[in-house]
Amino acid sequence: MIVTLSETAAILASAQRVVITAHENPDGDAIGSSLGLMHMLRSLGKEACVLLDDDIPAIFSVLPGYDIIRRPDEKEPVEADLLVVLDTSTDRTGCTLAAVKAEHLLNIDHHQTNDNSAEYTYVAPGRAATAEIIYDLTRELPVKLTKDMAVCIYTGLATDSGFFRFSNTTSHTMRAAAEMLDHGVTPNVISEALEQKPYQTVRDIGEAIEMAELFADGHAAGIFLDEATTARMKSTESFIGMIRVIEGVDIAVVMKAKEKELCRVSMRSKGIDVSKIALQFGGGGHTRAAGCTLLMPFEDAKRTICEAISKAIWENK
Repeated sequence: MIVTLSETAAILASAQRVVITAHENPDGDAIGSSLGLMHMLRSLGKEACVLLDDDIPAIFSVLPGYDIIRRPDEKEPVEADLLVVLDTSTDRTGCTLAAVKAEHLLNIDHHQTNDNSAEYTYVAPGRAATAEIIYDLTRELPVKLTKDMAVCIYTGLATDSGFFRFSNTTSHTMRAAAEMLDHGVTPNVISEALEQKPYQTVRDIGEAIEMAELFADGHAAGIFLDEATTARMKSTESFIGMIRVIEGVDIAVVMKAKEKELCRVSMRSKGIDVSKIALQFGGGGHTRAAGCTLLMPFEDAKRTICEAISKAIWENK
């Protein structure tokens, strides 16, 4: 059922015990919006916690509440009045759905490819980040913004907009960010924390760039990591940005083999709608940033995604 922003606020207000989750391989928006909403609900006297079914990068330790994020456990299910899924459709939350026994399910997202399968769904594709929707909710709920909320919301805004450089940045995004600054956020503290990389990660970036490949006559660039390489590398978060800037490249892709027959794909484009490519494989995202999971061996997955990207490029030429 599609709901409005005010109806979304009413659903949140009516629940006392709330579990918040987001997608696997969580990014700054998933983590920031989850923690921001948690702080908001706690300020209203509600029981709220964040469960994320994946490792949380240490760079996000700058966010208040980072240390209390938990992994879901199907053997010890959590009971709640409401489960809130942020920044994704409900099918990309790992085992969280099975680990939470909730009376109601609310999905809040900004991805145009959301499948609207939740009991209640609010999607705002015009917002640069799910954190921007959480900011909108501060206007709908009787919440007094605090620095803890502001830091989390700002982080989601900044990371999903490429620190306000990407095409999804709007005047509303900038006004929301400005208000977070008014509530105590220091932008350089956030950016410097998120830019920190261990020495080994910097070496991994160098190795990954050496592995970069051009295809589709130079209109696409990719980094393809087999299972052993993926397991060895500490973080691959910044790889796609390194190849996205190559002159003449329309689409950049990073593929990681997480298991023998499970590969995660991230794509970025300079204009071509990569969400359409992701949708072919059960994924989703935005016009210029999308991802999917391929349940096939590494070489098959690499060939499959390269063919799909090449086809999309030629169709847009």
